Amino acid sequence: MRWPSGMRYLGFGLLLGSATMAIAAPATPPRQLDIVKRIAKAKPEAKDEASARTSYLLVYFKDETHSLHFATSADGYSFTDVNDGAPVLNGRDVAEQKGIRDPYIMRGPDNAFYLAMTDLHIFARREGLRDTDWQRPTDSYGWGNNRSMIFMKSYDLTHWTLASVTIDQLFKSTANAGTAWAPEMIYDPDKRKIMVYFSTRNGKETDHMVYAYADDAFTTLTSEPRDLFTYPKPGIGTIDGDITKVGDRYRLFYVAHDKPGHLRQATSSRMDGGYVFDPAKIDPETVGTEAPNLWRRHGTDTYVLMYDVFGAKPVNNMGFSETEDFVHFRDIGHFNAPGSPMKATNFTQPKHGAVIPITPAEAERLKTFFRK
Repeated sequence: MRWPSGMRYLGFGLLLGSATMAIAAPATPPRQLDIVKRIAKAKPEAKDEASARTSYLLVYFKDETHSLHFATSADGYSFTDVNDGAPVLNGRDVAEQKGIRDPYIMRGPDNAFYLAMTDLHIFARREGLRDTDWQRPTDSYGWGNNRSMIFMKSYDLTHWTLASVTIDQLFKSTANAGTAWAPEMIYDPDKRKIMVYFSTRNGKETDHMVYAYADDAFTTLTSEPRDLFTYPKPGIGTIDGDITKVGDRYRLFYVAHDKPGHLRQATSSRMDGGYVFDPAKIDPETVGTEAPNLWRRHGTDTYVLMYDVFGAKPVNNMGFSETEDFVHFRDIGHFNAPGSPMKATNFTQPKHGAVIPITPAEAERLKTFFRK
């Protein structure tokens, strides 16, 4: 065979011309948070800094990635992902099950950020990450079983320490734990420690909520989990607890696996128990919801209850209701739904998120970090 003038055969079916062939450079992967061994302490918080936290940070995950995502907002209505919809931390890089779910973030009294996640990949077998449906036998530990949580700490939102907390290896009482789902945190001023609360079960028994305390470095639990709240009807599970102090009361929003299902609230004068059961359904949805998270609009007495509408069709979305009295809740719709003020500008299908107030400078630092 004769080749066109100026070209020669190199084998393997390749032709090389006299002109240089353009070879596409590999795409630069999206930037990730920096995981470090140590973090520098922040400067002492100015007395007026809390009032300057007029921006918002949303942390969430996606079923498609089983990874951590960040989005910021200047007004609490329109949120923009800082990494253009890509993960800020890949679950495959940090989790025992190669995936994370249920991220939660809080700011501590030391002005550090504390972030916790469930170490769980529900599609790991489908994606070739394990040979079994779940990490441990379903007959013994049930659907979605896991044994680890991920704890992270940062002073600047970009450099983080990271620790895997394997609950079944910490205490005799948790040796048969079937799950460690949806960890959240709240600061206990009496004990001067971060209280971590999460959903668990013994083997594959009923899900319920427990609490324990973390070390100052936020790398492990230092106390055995104790019961936080158990549903008054035997055999009915509760998951996805979210505690906020409003006035002199602690408000616990959670998911009840009851009929009707969806979101409920309970209140107490203390954070670690004594929650009074209220059977009223809170959210306005007619399809499945989970992962309630309460946050306050800056400079107002309006609180936003955000939740994961996992039953939404054709795809899941976040739903939002507003309240001032925690009796009446106004449905303000879903992200990007017709008539809703809530907007997600460059991302879709967020799941199980949490929102905290941050300063505009902190928001800009995050955006600058991911623009590099």
